[in-house]
Amino acid sequence: MMKRFIILFVTLVPLFSFAQKMSYKEWQEESKNEIRLLPEYGNILKSKEQQKADDEFIATALKEDSNHRKASDHLVTLGFNYLYRGDITTAMYRFNQAWLLDNKNENAYWGFGSVYFTFNDISEALKQLEKGLLINPKSSNILTDKATIYMTNYANSRNPDYLDKAIEIFNDSYKIDPSNQNTLFKLSAAYFYKKDCSNAWRFYDECMKLGGKSISPGYADALKKQCNR
Repeated sequence: MMKRFIILFVTLVPLFSFAQKMSYKEWQEESKNEIRLLPEYGNILKSKEQQKADDEFIATALKEDSNHRKASDHLVTLGFNYLYRGDITTAMYRFNQAWLLDNKNENAYWGFGSVYFTFNDISEALKQLEKGLLINPKSSNILTDKATIYMTNYANSRNPDYLDKAIEIFNDSYKIDPSNQNTLFKLSAAYFYKKDCSNAWRFYDECMKLGGKSISPGYADALKKQCNR
């Protein structure tokens, strides 16, 4: 049960639960000629034509939204919508456009990290999330995804240090936003792995009170079996 549930945990996030349409090798090859597939457009100097297209895009985006941040957040939302549907390429395009509109929007880096997580490039995913946290250390969403990476490392290595680190970061995220159901469920699951039944039930109950939308199928049964109450 434990091994099966660990696998379930690290794949349960909606962001990362779809089938990929492009292999990572194909993505890396394609990105050699397509800077839109690289975070921050690869920080490559753009041609005059590309700069003109960027200026026109920004002007159009600002007509639809009142300022750079709102327009950027709009693009982040669109990016995640594409990511949910499995269109990783278009998702990356939108995250880059979000960064173009506001390079201080931490959520653009949340998007970049999510893209790399889909390809199981854990180190690059963590690198992008860390960039986002440099901008906003109190982003609950980014902290929770960072902790999820440590849970992934724990699932792959069974090194308890990764589990402890994940719990630490999940708790940091919880302190910032105690209503984040994704955080609540993952905290419960992390304590489940730790065999800390009291906290596993605590955060499960808190998540359920808010609707329990993030709770993975089968988790309640696993929790009841391991932690009788």
